[in-house]
Amino acid sequence: NHFHLVVETPNANLVDGMHWLLSTYTIRLNRRHETPGHVFSGRYKALVVESDEGGYLKRVCDYVHLNPVRAHLLGTQDRLLSYPWSSLGWYLAAREHRAGWMRVDRLLGEHGIQHDTAAGRMEFEGRMEARRMQEEDEEQLKPLRRGWCLGSPEFRERMLEQLEQRAGENPNAEVRRESAAAKAERIVAQELARLGWKEEELVRQRKNAPEKLAIAARLRKETILPLKSIAARVGLGTSKGANRNLHAWMQQTEKQDIRRKEDTVCQQMNRSMA
Repeated sequence: NHFHLVVETPNANLVDGMHWLLSTYTIRLNRRHETPGHVFSGRYKALVVESDEGGYLKRVCDYVHLNPVRAHLLGTQDRLLSYPWSSLGWYLAAREHRAGWMRVDRLLGEHGIQHDTAAGRMEFEGRMEARRMQEEDEEQLKPLRRGWCLGSPEFRERMLEQLEQRAGENPNAEVRRESAAAKAERIVAQELARLGWKEEELVRQRKNAPEKLAIAARLRKETILPLKSIAARVGLGTSKGANRNLHAWMQQTEKQDIRRKEDTVCQQMNRSMA
């Protein structure tokens, strides 16, 4: 079974909270049924959602509330409300019957319902019942099922920057790839600004141009992007040719650095002996 929850964590403590929840549930379930071993298989999957604007909060909450329909846990005549393991019942309950930490105004507002009243909650249920009858677009569901972040491009960029700054994180492969790609774009932008180049110069300049090889060398050193991706981004041709040109350029650059250091040492020695 898959459990889907939408929670807001003011503090960055989701990992600690999930560890407590899963371990406590496992211990109590095993004691109750006198069975040993694991209850959950693998790590939980978390999706970061932009909740301020863009309708992303509504999108993910509606997805969760319609899960019983997708899983065929309800008959066609059953109300969504009849599924007991869903937060929808709390959204439809009067305020005095909800948990203190349960907040409904934001999602109701996303649906255009301004007041937490019996009439407003009835309208919300009607909207959700209408949604279950609509055919879902599988392409729109992919970010929810397979992604790690749901939000605007600017929001994703902020999240990637925070991941880069936080030590000890172990993001999944998709997050690492996207983080590397975002970092690569920042490096390319910095190098183009330093050179006074426009993006088009990466296409116009020859494949073994020293400036392009310098950008590629920095990407190779500071990101986890594979050489094939670096070659395509900077315009170095095939990965085989890029590897050959980049290796030769780095050897030459290393020799030049050594000569400069030797010249500097000689100049310092000459000044001290003068």
